[in-house]
Amino acid sequence: MNRKVFIAVLLILTLILTIPVFAENDEEIDFGWLSILPPLVAIVLAFVTKQVLLSLFLGVFLGATMLNGWNPGFGFLRSLDQYILGSLADPDSASVIIFLLAIGGMIGVVNKMGGTLAVAEGLGKKVKSPKTAQLFTWVLGILVFFDDYANTLIVGPTMRPLTDKNNVSKEKLSYIIDSTAAPITGLALVSTWVGYMIGVISDSYKGMGMEVNGYSVFLKTIPYMYYCIFTLFMVLMIILTQRDFGPMYEAEKRARLTGKLVADGSNPMSSDEIGKMEIRSDIKLKASNAVVPILTLIIVVFVGIWYTGSEGATSFREAFGNGDSFKALLWGSLISSMVAMIMGVSQRIFTVGEAFDTWVEGAKSMVMACIILVLAWSIGSVTKDVGAAKFLVGAVSGSLPIALLPVIVFIISSLISIATGTAWGTMAIVVPLALPLAESYVEMGADPNMLIVTISTVLSGAILGDHISPISDTTIMSSMAAGADHLDHVSTQMPYAMIVAAVSIICYLIKGITGAPAALVLILGLALIYIIVRFRGKSVLEEDLKRETVKIK
Repeated sequence: MNRKVFIAVLLILTLILTIPVFAENDEEIDFGWLSILPPLVAIVLAFVTKQVLLSLFLGVFLGATMLNGWNPGFGFLRSLDQYILGSLADPDSASVIIFLLAIGGMIGVVNKMGGTLAVAEGLGKKVKSPKTAQLFTWVLGILVFFDDYANTLIVGPTMRPLTDKNNVSKEKLSYIIDSTAAPITGLALVSTWVGYMIGVISDSYKGMGMEVNGYSVFLKTIPYMYYCIFTLFMVLMIILTQRDFGPMYEAEKRARLTGKLVADGSNPMSSDEIGKMEIRSDIKLKASNAVVPILTLIIVVFVGIWYTGSEGATSFREAFGNGDSFKALLWGSLISSMVAMIMGVSQRIFTVGEAFDTWVEGAKSMVMACIILVLAWSIGSVTKDVGAAKFLVGAVSGSLPIALLPVIVFIISSLISIATGTAWGTMAIVVPLALPLAESYVEMGADPNMLIVTISTVLSGAILGDHISPISDTTIMSSMAAGADHLDHVSTQMPYAMIVAAVSIICYLIKGITGAPAALVLILGLALIYIIVRFRGKSVLEEDLKRETVKIK
C-alpha cells in the first residue's frame, strides 16, 4: 500500500510539472465563495486523512493555483518559492522557528542535567493526583501571562513530567495549555497581545478621524471578552470537578485505566529525542538546573519586550505595548540555552562538545512542529491573498439590528481566524471594519457601550478560531509542548471551545437586547458553564471509570 501511494504521488507531481504553462496571472480576482476553499480543503483533509503535512500543503497548492490562473504548474512552483519560502524569509517567522529549536535544545540540556527529573520529584511531593497535576498546570498558565508563545513553551515542558506521572492524557494537557495561554494573554493588563490590540484600536480610530487613548478603550472591553473569561473558568471547573465529556472523556478514560497517554496509532508532535536521553546516575539532582534556565527565559523575554519598545515611550505600559516580542523570544531562548549549557559544563555533567550535541538532540524534537508551522503560515498567507477574509466580512450587513452586531462580528472573527490560523491577523482585518460599522449605529442613537462590546468580540472570536483551527500556530505549539497528536488535540478541544462559544453568544445577545449590567451577564455565563460541566460531564475518577467499565461489560 505504501508503494502504491508513493507511485501515485510521484505521478501526480510529474503531471503537475509537465502540464503546459501559459502565463502567470497577477491581476487581483474576486473569487467569492471559492476563496474559502484553500483553508477548508486543508482542514477537512487533515481530519479525514490524519496527514497534517500533506493536507496543509494541498491547501497552499490550491490557493496558489487559484491565484495563478488556475494553472497547477505555476501553482506548484509559487507554493514553494512564494509562500513556503516567503514564510521562512519573514524575520518574525524565522525568529519563532529559531525560538522553537532553541527551546527544544534548552529542554534537552536541562533534562540531561537531571533538572527536569529534580523538579518533577520536588513538585511530586505536592502533586499526588491527576487533579493537582492539572491544577498546577492551570495556575502556571495564569502566571505566565505576558506572551502566549512563551506561556505555551514554558508551561508544557515544565508540567509534562508531572502530568505523565499522574496519567493525565496528552490531549488534556494540551487543552489546558492552549486554553489558558491565549485567553490570559488577551485579558492581562500588560502583554504582547494587549500591546498589539491597543495599536490596532488606535489606528482604526485614527482612520475614522478620531483620537482616543487605545489603552483606555481596551480596558473597557475586558468585561465583555466572554470567550476568554469563560474558557479560563471552564478549564478550572473541569479540573476541580474532575468531569469530562466527548472525545476528551475517552482520552482521559484511556489514560487513567491503561496508562496510555496517547492513543494507539497517534503521531505526537514532539519526537522522543529528549525522552531517550540518559541521565548519569552519579550526578546530584538539582531543581535549580531547571529553574534557573526557565527563569532566565522568562526574565529575558519580559525585559526584552520592554527594552525593544522603550524608545520614545513615556511609561512602562506603553513600552511593553510597543515591544517586539519576536526579538525578545529569540534572545530569551538562546540566552537560556547558553545558561543551561554553562551550568552543565561547570558542574562537569558533560563537556562543551557534549553540551552542544545534547542541545542539537533536543532541538530535533521540534522539527516536526517547525515544519507544520511553516505550512500553517503559508496557508494563512495564501488564504489572505485569495480574499477569504474579505468575502467573510462582506457577509455582515449594515441593516442588521444593533443587538445582533456583536454576535455577527464574533462569528465572522472566529471564521477568519479558523481560515487564516492567526488571531493577530484577524484583529488587523476585522477591527478597522467593525469599528465604523458599530459607530454608524451609535450615530443613529444606539447605546454607545455597544461600540466597546463589538471591539471585545473581535479578540474573543479571534481566540475562539485559534482554538478550533488545526492550522493555528498557538494550537500547533500547544500540541508540541504537551507531546500530543495535533489532530487529537484539536478534536478533543473543539467541543469544549464550541460550548464556551455558544455561552458567549448567549451572553452577547442578552447584553445587546436587554442592556443588562456587565457583571450580571458575566455571572449568568459563569453559572451556565458550571451547570454544563457539572451535569454533562462524566467523572474521570479512576474508581468511577472502573465501575462504569464493569457496568458496560
